[in-house]
Amino acid sequence: MTAILTNLFDGVAYGMLLFVLACGLAVTLGLMNFVNLAHGAFAMAGGYVCMVLVNRMGWPFFAALPLAFVSAAAIGIALERTLYRHLYTRSHLDQVLFTIGLTFMSVAAVDYIQGSSRVFINLPAALQGQFDVFGVGIGRYRLMIIVICGLLTIGLQMVLAKTRFGSRLRAAVDDPRAASGLGINVPQVFAFTFAFGCGLAGLGGALSAEILGLDPYFPLKFMIYFLIVVTVGGSSSITGPFLASLLLGIGDVAGKYYVPKMGPFVIYTMMIVILIWRPNGLFGRTAAR
Repeated sequence: MTAILTNLFDGVAYGMLLFVLACGLAVTLGLMNFVNLAHGAFAMAGGYVCMVLVNRMGWPFFAALPLAFVSAAAIGIALERTLYRHLYTRSHLDQVLFTIGLTFMSVAAVDYIQGSSRVFINLPAALQGQFDVFGVGIGRYRLMIIVICGLLTIGLQMVLAKTRFGSRLRAAVDDPRAASGLGINVPQVFAFTFAFGCGLAGLGGALSAEILGLDPYFPLKFMIYFLIVVTVGGSSSITGPFLASLLLGIGDVAGKYYVPKMGPFVIYTMMIVILIWRPNGLFGRTAAR
């Protein structure tokens, strides 16, 4: 029972991390209908910014996290204003080809600047190690991830569902022409949403560096995980990817613990079973006939 609860805790932490990494893609793909396969590149950018600030410049870890968010968001807004905005009305194939090319360019650039070695972020002593609660090992860093990602999830859901900006975003996605006629600055709404999604990816990259490691091939290695989370959860809401992240995180950790030889395939098996049962994802909208 102790091993089960420990694996459950680690799985929840991993799932929360997957959600923060993938929720930006859920926003751009589900709410903006834009396929951004370069999403992992923004996560990598945030991770490397945090690593440089903490490991080389001596910044406190918690002070570097907001800079990881801001730097990835700044890169996102710059690319959105210069490149991405011209692809909103193009086909999904054009979007895929452009963003996958951008991913390979980012991999090559980081490999040239930082080298190909995997790096980790130096954590403060307060986040290292673990403590026991009724015999269950609770990792301090993973507990921090659960708390931060849980607060981000609640805040993001409230912003999209309860605020004026959320209603403007939904209106801009559903009918941009009508939204413009009502006085909504659609390009500005899209730019802010895209930048915020990139910032979340950067924050997720910084938080995941200690667990997943950070190297120039990070966007390619974890691109499929981001897509699985959005596909399984459904791209029409935030709730779907959140629950899918928890389910897949717990399943992945449990699979690697109980069936090590088949562990890497558990997450793909879960995806196939769920999509056979729910072809549009857990919370996906059924297409109208």
